[in-house]
Amino acid sequence: MYLDFHTHGKLAKYLPFSVPYTRWLLGEARNAGLDAICLTEHFNTQQFDEVYAFIAGQGTPAGDAFVFDGLKVFPGMETDIAEGGHVLCLGPMEAIRELNRRLEPHKRRETFLPFAELLDLFARYPVLVGAAHPFRAGGHIPEQSAELLTRLDFIDMNGKDIAEDRTRTELLTRGFGKALGVPVVAGSDTHQATQYGCIRTRFERDADTFDALYAEMKAGRYEIVVHPEAAFKVRTAGILKRALKEVHALGGDYVQVLLGHGETPAVLTAKRRAG
Repeated sequence: MYLDFHTHGKLAKYLPFSVPYTRWLLGEARNAGLDAICLTEHFNTQQFDEVYAFIAGQGTPAGDAFVFDGLKVFPGMETDIAEGGHVLCLGPMEAIRELNRRLEPHKRRETFLPFAELLDLFARYPVLVGAAHPFRAGGHIPEQSAELLTRLDFIDMNGKDIAEDRTRTELLTRGFGKALGVPVVAGSDTHQATQYGCIRTRFERDADTFDALYAEMKAGRYEIVVHPEAAFKVRTAGILKRALKEVHALGGDYVQVLLGHGETPAVLTAKRRAG
């Protein structure tokens, strides 16, 4: 089973949720050779609950996952901490949605919860907790106390960081996981579909519950697979993401442009100048 532990269902946090875009992303994940993803949307994205209501309402339940055309989608969330850095949590759909509601007062930078308080909140729910891209600039999770760090369940080997510096990312991330005695698994950090597959976690056995998945992680029955063109995939995704955001900024429908039905930025600019 090929699983991606860190993905997003929206192009950007400030953009509105689009069912066609999310459906397209899920289809592209399957086309990229993935059997399952963890949907770890940013906790302070617009319409967070609508994204997860769509997954729960339109996917076919299978254990803790929801299946879309053969792709299993496990619920999760990515949360900022006050110290700087991001924390992933993975768990049953209602737990993730309730946690997001509980975090409503803490969704602005000045109100982010400290790492310790976030861990305390997560401990009240049946979720797995991981450090997202711990060595990315601006993150300070590795600097937290050993007492707090040992409460983590996994570490994210992030595709975006692999693309920028594979040697450094692998060395630091694997070393961090080894020091804590927790599994290191792979997440692409996809917002735009060409990034799928830049890095994947290949499990020897299938799983559709978090208990079964964590058992496989703890047993070490998996390997991380890095695509030989990972850097190219990530760069391409970044370029396309910026272009689609520009379409939106110019007043166009980036989803329709992506799917071949909308106006390009050049057309929009020409109309603006003419009008």
